Amino acid sequence: MRLIFAGTPEFAQVAMAALHAAGHEVVLVLTQPDRPAGRGMKLQPSPVKQWALDHGVAVAQPRSLRLDGKYPEDAVAARDALQAAKADAMIVAAYGLILPQWVLDLPPKGCLNIHASLLPRWRGAAPIHRAIEAGDTQTGITIMQMDAGLDTGDMLLVLPCAIAPSDTTAVLHDRLAELGGQAIVQALAHLDALPRQVQPSEGVNYAHKIDKSEAAIDWTLSAEVLARRIRAFDPFPGMTVPLAMAAGVETLKLWQAVAEVAEGQAPAGAPPGTVLSADASGVRVACGEGLLCLTQLQRPGGKRLSAADFLRGCPLQPGQRWVA
Repeated sequence: MRLIFAGTPEFAQVAMAALHAAGHEVVLVLTQPDRPAGRGMKLQPSPVKQWALDHGVAVAQPRSLRLDGKYPEDAVAARDALQAAKADAMIVAAYGLILPQWVLDLPPKGCLNIHASLLPRWRGAAPIHRAIEAGDTQTGITIMQMDAGLDTGDMLLVLPCAIAPSDTTAVLHDRLAELGGQAIVQALAHLDALPRQVQPSEGVNYAHKIDKSEAAIDWTLSAEVLARRIRAFDPFPGMTVPLAMAAGVETLKLWQAVAEVAEGQAPAGAPPGTVLSADASGVRVACGEGLLCLTQLQRPGGKRLSAADFLRGCPLQPGQRWVA
């Protein structure tokens, strides 16, 4: 098919490469405007744009697609490019802009979305993070015929994927990106024969965008909840905790941890945030319920270190209390 592809991050780029490898012709790419990144904060193209440039595919980067919105000139230019593409369908994956009705109506076979959850669970911006945070044991890819709602369209194809107890968002993201590429290729191969399934009204919930304010650790929560959050917020934004040092307070990042249950309570009634032990096996901290054994930590400007390596440069003592 002749395809328009709308997407921005690596998750989308993997799917676009899979479509190209399967013989589909991507004739136009829509992606977010270049953003500053890196130490120099220079403008950088999105992974989707970089792939398009490397393969000689035309790129449009409208700030909005609303003809009556803040940037109508962008929307008009995008409309002209979309109409000129004469595509059979538009594939959307983590694009970052709402598609107005005129876009949804433009391709003959409509707009298909690659969504990283088992809809209707985890509609919205951060389905991978929220599934891990919630303790889900399964997620997947849903190929959806888009409508004007937020991830509310009819489902065309669903491929499940197990969530391992050790999965971080980074690890699960990569697995789902590959599965998303497989799913959209499979869906397009049988598009006219796929049954359209209306999403059930039960089980709807929303994966709200991750905010940096969620990074601060709350030791009054259970160790199990905190361990899941640490995995969910890797690589962004990372769970953080302040630590008083001789030179001042440092904000540490916590990257790996294991929940340990000691009869459901911290020993000797230690208040949440109290360091109970610190050795090569990990830093054990009292929580609202259970203990959290931190096994990978990072100081500002440093690298992620195992507990053993971290403690060589930053010794911690039992009884020391971390208060977020």
